[in-house]
Amino acid sequence: MIKISIKWTGLLAVVLLLASCHKDLDRFPPNDVTSAQLYVDEAGYKQVLAKVYGSMALTGNSGPAGSGDVAGIDEGTSDFLRLFWKAQELSTDEAVVAWNDPGIQDFHNMNWSSNNPMLIGLYGRSYYVITLCNEFIRESTPEKLAERGITSPASDNIKAMRAEARFVRAFQYWVLMDLYGNVGFTNEETPIGASVRPEQITRANLFTYIETELNALVADLPAPKGNQYGRADKAAVWSLLARMYLNAEIYTGTAKWSEAITNSKKVLDAGYTLIPDYRNLMLADNNTGNTEAIWTLNYDGLKTKNYGGTTFLVNASVGGDMDQTVSGLSKWGGIRTTKTLPQLFPDYTGAADKRAQFFQQNLEIEKISEFKDGFAVTKYRNRTKSGGYGTDPEKTFSDIDFPVFRLAEMNLIYAEAVLRGGTGGDRVTALNYINKLRERAYGSTTGNISDVSFNLDFVLNERGRELYWEGFRRTDLVRYGKFTEGTYLWPWKGGVKNGTAVDSYRKLYPIPATEVGSNPNIKQNSGY
Repeated sequence: MIKISIKWTGLLAVVLLLASCHKDLDRFPPNDVTSAQLYVDEAGYKQVLAKVYGSMALTGNSGPAGSGDVAGIDEGTSDFLRLFWKAQELSTDEAVVAWNDPGIQDFHNMNWSSNNPMLIGLYGRSYYVITLCNEFIRESTPEKLAERGITSPASDNIKAMRAEARFVRAFQYWVLMDLYGNVGFTNEETPIGASVRPEQITRANLFTYIETELNALVADLPAPKGNQYGRADKAAVWSLLARMYLNAEIYTGTAKWSEAITNSKKVLDAGYTLIPDYRNLMLADNNTGNTEAIWTLNYDGLKTKNYGGTTFLVNASVGGDMDQTVSGLSKWGGIRTTKTLPQLFPDYTGAADKRAQFFQQNLEIEKISEFKDGFAVTKYRNRTKSGGYGTDPEKTFSDIDFPVFRLAEMNLIYAEAVLRGGTGGDRVTALNYINKLRERAYGSTTGNISDVSFNLDFVLNERGRELYWEGFRRTDLVRYGKFTEGTYLWPWKGGVKNGTAVDSYRKLYPIPATEVGSNPNIKQNSGY
């Protein structure tokens, strides 16, 4: 699946150079540069690290299409965020899609198999990123730096870069753990060679590995907000730990609510603040003045051209009778929501709760293939805060950066973990964190809730209002016991108009048939 020479001859031919501040991802070393030539100084290491980050925001080496990173899937759909979003959102009450690409309707129908091309593509994309990380980590040991004559301060900076690569790898292993469970495992110590077959690691053991890695590497990362925009710092580590601990009972069978409180509180106390207007979170210039973003995937309409990422989230959200100038990009007429999402809000217009960002079409969905059935979502708009457009003059590619972690999630993690019995926090503070989100949403205290209304179901609904279409919903519904169960239904769940329960084994996606068939060490998840 992964188009990469493990020996890195030519370093994939193309490596991106990370800019000092934002999105300058368009400068490449010559095609004949070898890894031995790149790993000679701090600048060379930074070029390789840029490829590590860029592999989550690009689809190949010649955007918008060409020299794709992952084989076996159309390059336009092979972007990490596009694949991850489909798996997390199209399988839930928050999204349906009109298209009939191979395998795409399997998500909402909840009848996917191990041959689903998008699940195979996501698995391959995650391991592609992990492979890049492993290589960088191998080449940045103290011994390698000494051998190459790299000394302080360059060696200190490369040590921090090494921690960043370990963090990115840990994040990708979290993705695999959450979606697929028991997966193949490789790290920098895995032998290199065509005959090597990764061993399978259990979900619980992978959780322990990620946890251990994050706690070990955090000391080598910059302080919160102390790194370049789009690169990991200590707050990114605490955020990932908080998210993992919130779901620890699902992953391992043992709850870790107190640990979720501890790590979310570290972020909450780290100096981040909610931006004043929720509607500015997903705009073309959300890289400026964004006091809420903790770690982002960076997109640029000129320098990261591909058909995934926020380009997908904007274009696919526009169709039917919508005015595409609202979003600033093209009309693909694909994704919209079922009625359960807008019904979480007091009204659909956003007059009260400004987080309600919908274009009202038919509330009921009679035909999945009809874009006008189901409200369109206008949360992602390639327009600036001043009303201008993004940088792409053809209005095709997005400038919107995607917040993998933002402060509001930590408010919600703290609140839920307290309600579930975690120690180290308190109910009054938890309620205050919820009301901070609602004060931002309503522009006043009129939407604040009292302790009487503060319960787990409210928090789940608040997560829906605050975090919808940001890749959380499947994980949230699994944690609440509402994903496969018949106690919570939504339109066309399981392929039935009024919704139906599905088999519980679908709480995990299958290991791709390509992986199981090629590696005897890998066993398929139960039920597939």
